[in-house]
Amino acid sequence: MLSIFLHIWILFFPMFLEAECVDKPAEVYVRINQVGYRTGEQKLAILFSSSKIRETYTLTYAGSGEGLLTIRLLKSEAKTWGAFEHYYTCDFSRVTEQGSFFLIGDKSGTRSPVFQISDNAYDHLQEELLVFMRQQRCGYNPTLDMVCHQHDGRSFYGPMPDSSYVDVSGGWHDAGDQLKYLITGSYATAHMLLSYSLYPDRFEDRCNALGQPGGNGIPDVLDEARWGLDWIHKLHPAPDQLVHQVADDRDHVGWKMPDQDRSDFGWGPNSYRPAYFANGKPQGLNKYKSEATGVSNLAGRSAAAMARAARIWKEEALDPHFAGKCLEASISLYNMGKEKEGFQQGNSYGAPYRYGEETWADDMEWGAAELYKTTGEDSYLEDAIRYARMAGTVSWMPLDTAKHYQYYPFINMGHYALYDAVDDSFKDSLAAYYRHGIESCLARAEKNPYGIGIPFIWCSNNLLTSLIAQMILYEDMTGDDRYATFLVQQRDWLFGRNPWGTSMFTGIPEGGEYPVDVHTSVYALTGMEVNGGLIDGPVYGSIFRNLQGLLMNDPDEFASVQNPFVVYHDDMGDFSTNEPTMDGTAGAILMMAHFAAQ
Repeated sequence: MLSIFLHIWILFFPMFLEAECVDKPAEVYVRINQVGYRTGEQKLAILFSSSKIRETYTLTYAGSGEGLLTIRLLKSEAKTWGAFEHYYTCDFSRVTEQGSFFLIGDKSGTRSPVFQISDNAYDHLQEELLVFMRQQRCGYNPTLDMVCHQHDGRSFYGPMPDSSYVDVSGGWHDAGDQLKYLITGSYATAHMLLSYSLYPDRFEDRCNALGQPGGNGIPDVLDEARWGLDWIHKLHPAPDQLVHQVADDRDHVGWKMPDQDRSDFGWGPNSYRPAYFANGKPQGLNKYKSEATGVSNLAGRSAAAMARAARIWKEEALDPHFAGKCLEASISLYNMGKEKEGFQQGNSYGAPYRYGEETWADDMEWGAAELYKTTGEDSYLEDAIRYARMAGTVSWMPLDTAKHYQYYPFINMGHYALYDAVDDSFKDSLAAYYRHGIESCLARAEKNPYGIGIPFIWCSNNLLTSLIAQMILYEDMTGDDRYATFLVQQRDWLFGRNPWGTSMFTGIPEGGEYPVDVHTSVYALTGMEVNGGLIDGPVYGSIFRNLQGLLMNDPDEFASVQNPFVVYHDDMGDFSTNEPTMDGTAGAILMMAHFAAQ
């Protein structure tokens, strides 16, 4: 009798196993743009699982639960990143009805987060980025309502004796640390001014010049740019003088509030900090020396910011005297760059890490083009064309890796600034320069199921917003919209169509999945969440695994979806992926303004 039961058990045991597997299917992950989609653009979700997905998904009204469209998934044939084998695309591009929706599996009931289809989905997000910019202000900080670093700074490498006092207060703290760099500050200022020029009707007036609530009749983006312009004026006190950095990595002594900075640079805690003058030569007060060949990168893009500011403040009758001051500074800055062609890098003290910018012709092209538009002098146009040819297609875009900030800024704005000032033949050359970079990223994007086109080095999100900006500017220059779909795919990654299902901006969208445990002193010491900060972004797993001094604070909430190729952690200890940056945030403002409605 026992042998009969045993025989029956052996016969049917595989069926029992199969039934158990059917009852417990592998988890399906649905990734969408949490902010939403505009009515006329491509709308794609990504689904992935460790086993095949054998069901359709329905686009469903969030309010009523009524289905609008049933969608058959399209399997991706792109190479995966190692954690999951099966990726699918869910395409609902043909839907143009506006509202709030979610996607739901018709058998499993697996649901996506709720998202919008609306032409107003991106309204006001550019203002959220300015919220974070105000948090980064040094001097008077309106977010914290405090005055910090009042003793900046003491000179080094300048024409005066070392340790002489120079007033370099103001500007922005760079990231989670409290250093200040002209390398990043000049780009942030110029980027905001260009964004305003392109989309003047999309910026609001919520705050006064100090960043306090209450309008002052000037769009807040110009108030924030003015904060940067005023600081650059301080850094350029004479035609042959330019400070490029305030403080160094002695700042990195742990969490600290800006007005209680216990960093000691030789004059006691919360006191003077070094102000490094750009002299076009390697610098460093300890054993680590920067590389430098000139000052054109700093002088060129500072000149570009000043020249555009001169036009805006004059043409809009905001302050004619300030406009004249900006033009004067632009000319002298540009002359500095022309006299000392080459690049100046950031300085380090206790570690070899620094902003290692090595490009400069793009910045001089930008400065010359803006000065030509401001003055009409042909010599600037001739210079801009010459520098444009030198800069050409030099970029991070064709590369799978690069040194930190080696190709900064991550977009050549000079090509765009020059475009409408040259003949058709050279217009074609400038457009071709942009296409070369975009096509390189497009080729990379075809190798992964997300269609993402960047290398995952430090500050990958900065690369991504720069790629997006380059596509926006290319279409504006040429009217060629061939990259419209690719552009939307890159944007959607930033808002949740990525392995982790998270936005890369703090506080955006409200109620969504976004970075919270960010690597900043303000969050670490107060728990204050400040909207609008763009975090560094995911990095190659090989980079993360080789970092020194990185200590995770909490268990990885994304452990189930991490992969060995590229990683991200919403953890205060991960300074490589979860630190919001000032220049990254500023560099995303053009993108936000572009997608916002008027």
